[in-house]
Amino acid sequence: MRTVMSATAGFSRTWNWIDGQWIEGNPAVIGPRTHAAWLGSSVFDGARAFEGVAPDLDRHCERVNRSAVALGLKPTMPADAIEALARDGIRLFDDDTALYIRPMYWAEQGGYMSVPADPDSTRFCLCIYETPMPEPTGFSVTLSPFRRPTRETMPLDAKAGCLYPNNARAALEARARGFDNAVVCDMLGNVAELATANFFYAKDGVVFTPAPNGTFLNGITRQRTIELLRQAGTEVVETTVRYDDLKKADELFSTGNYSKVVPITRIEDRDLQPGPFYAKARRLYWEFAHA
Repeated sequence: MRTVMSATAGFSRTWNWIDGQWIEGNPAVIGPRTHAAWLGSSVFDGARAFEGVAPDLDRHCERVNRSAVALGLKPTMPADAIEALARDGIRLFDDDTALYIRPMYWAEQGGYMSVPADPDSTRFCLCIYETPMPEPTGFSVTLSPFRRPTRETMPLDAKAGCLYPNNARAALEARARGFDNAVVCDMLGNVAELATANFFYAKDGVVFTPAPNGTFLNGITRQRTIELLRQAGTEVVETTVRYDDLKKADELFSTGNYSKVVPITRIEDRDLQPGPFYAKARRLYWEFAHA
């Protein structure tokens, strides 16, 4: 394992594997003529390591390669090699440090006379950095005026960097109105996701979540939570969801790689308590992660 020290101030402790070596900090690897810098040809994935475990790391490594293909890039690392590399990188940090694990691809060349990226110029980086797991204290949500795009308008079959400015403006607009996060609908007005996570709600003893319809990311933590709840005897229904359904719910919670399973404690002006289905989902996820 070759290691080059090149620390950069202003970031939490970070290690990157790129071009065959581990580099510390935030190295300059993208230039002004890099295709991704001006035409958006980047994909990434995000896994977590915490409490000595890295749940579903293999699934995240597989998905980043699928995302690359969907955006016209050429994956240069098999998924199992990315996973092995990530486990090497985890060992560069102290035991039990909470980490974010981000494999990514981007195109160096393309554009000019033709907008598409040159797949043969695809580059790979694995970025791993310290970031604490958020405490599950809950957060507030409101309805966003912005919508999720459709498959005809954006590459929604990829976890692509170009999709995230839309999520960011939804989150920023919600925060300007005093909320922590935003509920974002699809073009038909059906609820799709939060600005930064998938979500669930419970009503009359049943858990509901939007059915994947190609307008939002069918998250790995979302899929795992559904599987765990169903195995534990909870009815989980994937269906069309309207915003009024959330406002009338008995409880709400979110799932996502960064925070895993977290309660939603306010929707508009209605306060909620963390409920039994949230507590069950979080307990089941932690048991799975440590199994």
